[in-house]
Amino acid sequence: MKPGIVQPIVLIVLGALWLLKSTALLPETSTLLALLLAGAGILLGLLDGLTKSTVVSSPMLIYAGAAIYLYDHYYLRFSHLAAFGMMLLGILLLLARSNRIPERRLSRRRNETPYSK
Repeated sequence: MKPGIVQPIVLIVLGALWLLKSTALLPETSTLLALLLAGAGILLGLLDGLTKSTVVSSPMLIYAGAAIYLYDHYYLRFSHLAAFGMMLLGILLLLARSNRIPERRLSRRRNETPYSK
């Protein structure tokens, strides 16, 4: 039986992160978190398409990443970022109530039943 592939991949990733951190090529943790949140929002929007849930969650993930970056690098006040985030969330929730935005993504296999071969 072959050993699992997970352990070597984890070692490679951890070694690469350690190397980047020790050579000061890895950005700060807050910058990485901001990039990951914004990237997750973009990826969610691209993969899931336009639905009632993604019209709210994707922009909010992107905003959370931007807010973390602005708070950490430009020293904007948390209360200003939170207030703007609340207004953005309210606007997105109102937008999600529109009948033009589908409830969920249409499946690619519309004609197939769950038990068809």
